[in-house]
Amino acid sequence: MSTATRTPLPIADTAQVRTWVRRVLRANAAAVTSVLLLFALALLAALVGPRLLGLLVDSVTAGTTTARVDLIALALLGVLSVEALLQRAAMVRAAYLGEKVLAETREEFVRTVVELPPQTIESAGTGDLLSRATSDVDRLDEGIRHALPEIVISALTLVFLAAAIVLTSPLLSLALLAGLPFAVLSTWWYRPRARRAYARLLVEEADVLASTHETVHGCATTETFGLGPRRVDHHGRAVAAVVRTRARTADLQKVWFPSLDLATTVPAGVVLLLGVLAHRHGLVGLGELTAVVVYVQLLGGPLNELLTWVDELQIGNAALRRVLGVDRIPTPEIPDSPPPRGHAIRLRDVRFGYRPGHEVLRGVDLDVREGERIVLVGASGAGKSTLAKLVAGVHAPDGGSVLVGGVPTTSLSTEALRREIALITQEHHVFLGTARENLTLADRDGDPGADWSDAELLDALDLVDLADWVRSLPHGLDTEIGDGTITVPASVAQRLALARFVLADPATVVLDEATALVDAAASRQVERSLAAVLAGRTVISIEHRLDTAAEADRIAVLDAGRIVEVGTHDEVVAAGGTYARLWSAWNRADHD
Repeated sequence: MSTATRTPLPIADTAQVRTWVRRVLRANAAAVTSVLLLFALALLAALVGPRLLGLLVDSVTAGTTTARVDLIALALLGVLSVEALLQRAAMVRAAYLGEKVLAETREEFVRTVVELPPQTIESAGTGDLLSRATSDVDRLDEGIRHALPEIVISALTLVFLAAAIVLTSPLLSLALLAGLPFAVLSTWWYRPRARRAYARLLVEEADVLASTHETVHGCATTETFGLGPRRVDHHGRAVAAVVRTRARTADLQKVWFPSLDLATTVPAGVVLLLGVLAHRHGLVGLGELTAVVVYVQLLGGPLNELLTWVDELQIGNAALRRVLGVDRIPTPEIPDSPPPRGHAIRLRDVRFGYRPGHEVLRGVDLDVREGERIVLVGASGAGKSTLAKLVAGVHAPDGGSVLVGGVPTTSLSTEALRREIALITQEHHVFLGTARENLTLADRDGDPGADWSDAELLDALDLVDLADWVRSLPHGLDTEIGDGTITVPASVAQRLALARFVLADPATVVLDEATALVDAAASRQVERSLAAVLAGRTVISIEHRLDTAAEADRIAVLDAGRIVEVGTHDEVVAAGGTYARLWSAWNRADHD
């Protein structure tokens, strides 16, 4: 598990969120208008009900016929039915609109993420990105699909109810002023504090996810070095931070929610008091008073819904800022450079550290000839994996240069670098999809629109001894594989990944313990496939098995971030240095 200092991915600012909202509204203007119109019509129908009720009270008070009462009751029933139908139509259209916006936002997020430079992902850590792609998107889903429609409904309801109260009785409408201080002042106090708390909560939840991912990802290291208690303590601190922030938001709500209740109950009491006095003096009729009382009672529901969903939307807004934040990651300007002249790799005075003042690589010099296989060996922590990542372009050196064909890797676009150098690690993911889709992740000759023929795919699979396995699947290349479908053994997953590299056809392959996670029998099978894939390519390999290292063209020995020995197996054994001691220890362990 890396001790690197994390560089969190950026957060979108308010201006960027507003720009996104304007873009969404412009792109969906017709749909938004239809939703608002349907909601408005539904609310107008809802407002007719209390007026009819007031009319019924006045009619009964004045003495009327049974037929008139029945007519008013039927009209009330009809209005309620129309309101329900309009409300349903509005909610359905709002749901469709929300799904469309959410799908487009997710797709844009994925497009942006897959184009991020590898060093950006490494620097941020997977927890930050995973939380944005999962929990933050879920929060955004809740905001778009539920919070926004409910806020629109509640806001329109309040506006229409206030207008109805004013039109019904201007005198009694003055009672609404009694509730404003409770709603306005409490919300003015609550919102900025809640906004900061929710933004902090999402960051802390990302830390919990990162802690979980790192612990599971590095479980072997945790067990080997007895780091279990330390990881538990680390995770406990991350969870405790989330608990504290959630408790803080709960404390804020204990003040805010009672204030919202007062914002509606106080006006209701004032209306009754003022209405009774006004009725005694003949200023308002009984039906008028009844209608206003009903309207004021109806204010409580939408007001609480509005502010509660606005609170929920604050979480969605914090999540949206994190999702949109990936767009703020600066894309490095890659200057025009000539294509590499050949495929030789040259490192000159390469220095790199994950944290300032803590260098992992300290002035590494190394030349790898085109078509050569060179193996990196050394103790754990010597810098082997870090060096491999620098060669593959995952990291850029802090000092010195990494050249491929005489061109610095930092001067090559990601696409050009991937065509030159591929990194094969011990972990290979099988995506949920068909075998064909899992194979054709790489663009053909840099053209994302080009297709691979079945024969070409099977040839690549045959090279890694996997063609028969694919042919045995129910639908061959078009069989769904991955989680929940056909189980893919670890050795098959690795050979499937090797077939991808055959299709990508890089000139140089960097191997970081590619067979470390499979058992001995499967490892031999994968190694045979590796030998077929690597034939004729430049290979830089990290090995802990020194019998495999002995077969390489040359061996480079790293110690404390420096290359201390380079040569053939016989040469470095004869030198009597670090490698000779490792080789001697390996032989003793192998024969014990």
